[in-house]
Amino acid sequence: MTAPFTTSSLLPPATARQDARWQRLCRGWSRDQLLQLILLVLGIALLVGGLLLPLLTMLQKSLQDENGLWVGLANFSAYFDSPHLGRTIGNTLWLGVLITALVVTIAFGYAYALTRTCMPGKPLFRLIGLIPLLMPSLLPAISLVYWFGNQGIAKGLLGGESIYGPIGIVIGLGFWCFPHALMILITALGQSDARLYEASRVLGSSGWRTFVTVTLPTARYGLLSAAIAVFTLTICDFGVAKVIGGQYSVLATDIYRQVIGMQNFSLGAVASVTLLLPALLSFALEHRVRSKMQEQSSTKAVPYQPKPHRLRDLLALGWCTLWALLFLALVGMAVYGSLVQFWPYNLALTLDHYAFDSNSVYGWQPFTNTLQLGLYTALIGTVLVMVLAWAQEKGRHFAWLRQLLHLLAMLSLAVPGMVLGLGYIFFFNGNPLFGSLYGTLPLMVLSCVIHYYTVGHMTALTCLKQLPKELELVAISLRIPLWKAFWRVTLPASLPALLEIFIYLFVNAMTTTSAVIFLYSSDSVLASIAVLNMEDSGDTAAAAAMATLILLAAATVKLLQLFLSRALLDRTQRWRHP
Repeated sequence: MTAPFTTSSLLPPATARQDARWQRLCRGWSRDQLLQLILLVLGIALLVGGLLLPLLTMLQKSLQDENGLWVGLANFSAYFDSPHLGRTIGNTLWLGVLITALVVTIAFGYAYALTRTCMPGKPLFRLIGLIPLLMPSLLPAISLVYWFGNQGIAKGLLGGESIYGPIGIVIGLGFWCFPHALMILITALGQSDARLYEASRVLGSSGWRTFVTVTLPTARYGLLSAAIAVFTLTICDFGVAKVIGGQYSVLATDIYRQVIGMQNFSLGAVASVTLLLPALLSFALEHRVRSKMQEQSSTKAVPYQPKPHRLRDLLALGWCTLWALLFLALVGMAVYGSLVQFWPYNLALTLDHYAFDSNSVYGWQPFTNTLQLGLYTALIGTVLVMVLAWAQEKGRHFAWLRQLLHLLAMLSLAVPGMVLGLGYIFFFNGNPLFGSLYGTLPLMVLSCVIHYYTVGHMTALTCLKQLPKELELVAISLRIPLWKAFWRVTLPASLPALLEIFIYLFVNAMTTTSAVIFLYSSDSVLASIAVLNMEDSGDTAAAAAMATLILLAAATVKLLQLFLSRALLDRTQRWRHP
């Protein structure tokens, strides 16, 4: 009897055996398992190609000279022997510690007033406190120039000191980092257990003793997490130090000077590795703190509900009013400066500085490029984040692949934007397969998706963990494929989280500077880069106008999110409240 014809009969014996082994392996897997495997492999490949390989290429470049010859640690030796490096590292760490202490202290009082008092206007004060999230870090620096610069209206308040240096960096970065600490501390203080306060009251403890023995210990991990976040943002930011830092050198501006100013890419790579080390250390500490916060939480905790207290509420109102007015003054001055005819000699209001077609070498192209970058980053990033988080969380197979995907997803949070951008220069610009991507919008979209991937990934995982397991069990009992259950059940139930991820990616792509500072070309210049270049050339009013447009665009999208979130909650989350 003739054997049936198969494709394996046309293959060599070894190849036929491999083909048969692959067919047996595939028959042992379900269609859902194959789908999960494909998604996990694609996600790992994306993060390896977009994050790990550029970093390894940058590390390799730091060990080579300008001609690509291996020199070992010679570049590190030359860099660390330079007389200004010790001062630069000292400046960076000192600023990080000082700004962290100031911001965490102010933000803790602000968050305490929002969560532990009955003061009026809490939604308004919270909104004002989060305004810096919607603007590039360049905008507060420009505002400080109008307030305290050489022709500033309030420069006398500095007592003869110059705003161009550590004072300007502290104020500008403190303002920009404030909302990040505020969100963490609001969450930490909002999760306190009311039973502890009831026990303290029964034992006759005073208000101050309760604060010291109950409030601070329960919020300690939130305080540490906020401090780590602010410290990391401070040492990694580039915009504020570039605009208002003057001759005060920090590591971020040193990288920019080595790469753009002196075209010394090897020493730029060395400086990037130096900046990466404290960022990685902060990431490791933050990961440890987050796990402690999760261990501390209890399902039996009773939410704390503040009671009216006249003196405490008045003090809280005064504290929040003070900082809210300062924030509004800082934002308002930048907007006002963009409307003034010729500062400070002709204060008549005009919209001439917004006519970029006639008064700017860039025209409107940077702003339209930025809108495209934000839209593509949000669309592509949201799809990738949700699908890969679903493959990691809902799958029950390939545990080591899921753990590897999670590790890579968390790692992107520890990489400063400038370091990632420099790694992209070395990896993509010198790669014959991807060299054509350099200087294009797709490459900047990839850098933004990778740079801001971690927060979106954590948001998606949190949302998926909150979905009842009964939904999956019903789908399994009805023999509904996993992908169909995702499309018909998981996705609609996760729409509010998807919207949150979309807005987060859009706003950050709109406001980013450091992640794209090395990646743009003349055709793909972004609004934040145009702001930096216009301010650097002395056209401060046009720079303020472009920065104001970024703020308005981000604020408009955020308002749309608030409207859509309410509608989505009404339509898709009714099952949570039977």
